[in-house]
Amino acid sequence: MAGVTDSIFRQLAKEHGADVMVTEFVSAEGIFRRNERTLEYLEFVDAERPLGVQLFGGDPEHLGEAARMVIDWKQPDFIDLNFGCPVNKVVSKNGGSSILRDCPLLEKIARAVVRACAPVPVTAKIRIGWSAATINAPVTARILEDAGIAAVAVHGRTKEQGYSGAADWEVIAEVAAAVRIPVIGNGDLASAQDVARRMNTGVRGVMLGRAAMSSPWIFAEIRHFLTTGEVLPPPPLEVQWAHIARHCALHVARRGDEVSSMHSLRSRLMAYSRGMPDAKALRAKFQHVSTLAELDKIAAENLAQNPEPALVA
Repeated sequence: MAGVTDSIFRQLAKEHGADVMVTEFVSAEGIFRRNERTLEYLEFVDAERPLGVQLFGGDPEHLGEAARMVIDWKQPDFIDLNFGCPVNKVVSKNGGSSILRDCPLLEKIARAVVRACAPVPVTAKIRIGWSAATINAPVTARILEDAGIAAVAVHGRTKEQGYSGAADWEVIAEVAAAVRIPVIGNGDLASAQDVARRMNTGVRGVMLGRAAMSSPWIFAEIRHFLTTGEVLPPPPLEVQWAHIARHCALHVARRGDEVSSMHSLRSRLMAYSRGMPDAKALRAKFQHVSTLAELDKIAAENLAQNPEPALVA
């Protein structure tokens, strides 16, 4: 979720009913070396709490020191360790899911960070393994539990899968049965019904990523379904456009440069287009949008071409 779950995105997700926030993953080395751009990823507001700062890296000592620095500077509610990222530029630096191949190193990192953060809790995210031949999530989770990790999130794919294929919730269930700490399930959760079905695997909660990028109101839909058993319809198209416009306006206000901000939001707009009417045409327009006024024009045209059905009492 790097480049996606910034402070504004998290605030909006919180408004829609998300319970716990995690920052974009942040390089422990960047923090350790006080890299100015890296430190920007640590910014959050109190409305996002409870919030964890997510770190990645391969040096136990540096990760522990970086976590301690983050706690001193920002006072997050917890620190989260990323042992799940499959991106090659992270893996090649012995970060993310590369550490799933080296359980002794994983244990050293977990113990170093838990020790440095006490009494602030530390959580971790893993994948089910490096490859189909080396699925080791239950073992990895027990190592993390023994090292003092307070909860573990499990993405149901291997590193080699990336985001292809199906998430293996049977392995996630095995992890939930293998440890006493809370297990959070992640992978292929696109609806409230998906979440309700997967809660039967023994997990204590779920983590949403890609679904929230296109439909942040999914948190409200999940909460409503789990409470009432009723399926909420998607928000009216006009409400969806209002959310998109607000997201962009907040981003522009924060960065101060409208054109630069809108360029950086194009990929977010592409995600929002999924499930919207005339999505292909919208994506073509989003590739060139540079101002809030242009976005307003696109929204007005889309709404005019797709009027909501009238409700008659």
